[in-house]
Amino acid sequence: MSVAVVGEAIWVLGIVAWYIIRYPFERRAKRVPVVSKRRTVSEAVGLAAALAGLAVVPGVYVATGIPKAADYSSHPWAVAIGAILICAAMWVFRRTHKQLGRNWSITLEIRQKHELICAGPYAFVRHPMYTSFLLMGLAQAFLLSNWVAGLAGVVGFAVLFFLRVDKEERMMLEVFGPQYRAYMDKTKRIIPYLY
Repeated sequence: MSVAVVGEAIWVLGIVAWYIIRYPFERRAKRVPVVSKRRTVSEAVGLAAALAGLAVVPGVYVATGIPKAADYSSHPWAVAIGAILICAAMWVFRRTHKQLGRNWSITLEIRQKHELICAGPYAFVRHPMYTSFLLMGLAQAFLLSNWVAGLAGVVGFAVLFFLRVDKEERMMLEVFGPQYRAYMDKTKRIIPYLY
């Protein structure tokens, strides 16, 4: 088995793990009433970009090898780094969902009895779900030895993040006011101690 195939297999396992982690939370979330929806066209574009970059483009590449012209040689050290990053991404992803519990939503929504979560991964960054997507995108870049498929995850994450994070923070400030402002003052957005 070639190094490139190992990288692709690890990427596929990461996507399967992502779905297994998310599915029960998505089902539970449907049972909690939404009191405020902030869905916008830019949010839909961001979510579509993330889906395309982190699943569709690399999925097509793994299944078909397209675009073959963008391939480059795979290295064991890159696949090892990618494996570590995807494991870290799944760990953060799971912890974030578990910590959010009934507050979780795929879109910008406030649920009934919504709480400000500041524990677990939220003690270090305000948006650990985005941290997990960034780690997934970086893992993909190391695991898939193709310039298009490998970098699509980072691009998809970036589009989602920059179209949505400011709106999300404004929504939280409206709902939680000074409490969220104080939380913002002591945490970074997605990278502990840096950004």
